[in-house]
Amino acid sequence: MSEEAQKQQAASPGAEEAPKSEEELLDDWLNMAAEQGEEEAGPVDDRILDQNEIDSLLGLDTGGEDEGPGGIRALLDNSVISYERLPLLEVIFDRFERLVSTSLRQFTADNVDISIDNITSVRFGEYLNNVPLPAGLVVVNAVGLDDYVLVVYESRLIYAVVDILLGGRKARPAKIEGRQFTTIERRMVEDLSEVILGDLARAFEPVAPIKFVYERMEVNPRFAAVSREGNAAVLITVRVNLEEREGVIQFCMPYATLEPIRDQLLQSFMGEKFGHDNIWENHLSQELYHTNIQMRAVVDEVTYSLNDVLTWRLGDTIMLNAKKSTSIKMKCGSRVKLIGKMGKADDKMAVKITHTISDINNAQEGGEDV
Repeated sequence: MSEEAQKQQAASPGAEEAPKSEEELLDDWLNMAAEQGEEEAGPVDDRILDQNEIDSLLGLDTGGEDEGPGGIRALLDNSVISYERLPLLEVIFDRFERLVSTSLRQFTADNVDISIDNITSVRFGEYLNNVPLPAGLVVVNAVGLDDYVLVVYESRLIYAVVDILLGGRKARPAKIEGRQFTTIERRMVEDLSEVILGDLARAFEPVAPIKFVYERMEVNPRFAAVSREGNAAVLITVRVNLEEREGVIQFCMPYATLEPIRDQLLQSFMGEKFGHDNIWENHLSQELYHTNIQMRAVVDEVTYSLNDVLTWRLGDTIMLNAKKSTSIKMKCGSRVKLIGKMGKADDKMAVKITHTISDINNAQEGGEDV
């Protein structure tokens, strides 16, 4: 049979095709997929990412000192560090900003500008690992909260304060890097901390009586762990400007430390006193003792229906259940405040008190009858 006849026989509808092997079927599918992918996707870029592009994608390269993490790292941080906002804490540090501005002007005898940069939530372990060293890490005991907070002084701020206190106002700030703090510098940091912590206690005073006590200064972050690494904390960044010199103070307050006053910090009071004025409270409590109130001595109470009341006529007698030994209830409005016995004093009717308001309240809480 000639080749043309074989082709006509293969092209005829009734002709049977020879079965293909598995390898041939697999090759056909791969060729079809490749042709379809080229038509839809177009040319493929086979370029390999370099190390800088990989770091940028993962968020390992921030691109600058002042910029935060980017890429996948930023998404992870935003999803993990998401804690409740404490509105009153922002008001407290706004008051602290005004207080410490005056105190530092007196402490340094120089012009000082204070500003709150930001208030954010961080994980304590991550923050402690990212503290730029050298830095002054001051462990502070928060008396009244039964816990600790961490105050971190930037090294250039410590050097600037020491230079100013020792009379170096006219000299340019020296670039001192890589050395530890001397005994004199540590002592001055302690004095500076006492001024700042005193103003911080005054700022918290309207909310809770807290006293912040300087305990020690560390230069190694491992020895300044005041909370567990995975615990959440509030980070408050305060920028201090000393004429041509500036530095940063950071207050790291774990949420566990603020837990006893969490309900107060969740509120949002306006004004200097945050809705809590001790002078007004004392004045109100003293004036209450001189207030005149009207009280009624109730011998007995009987309930009648409206039908019975309509049948009453002039001269009818209403019978009460009270006896000589029945207790008299002293009412202020509709509430019973005192209980006593009927008596007489100087030709006037009187009541001898047998149960005070405390006795009545305790009996009501216990479900007893007085």
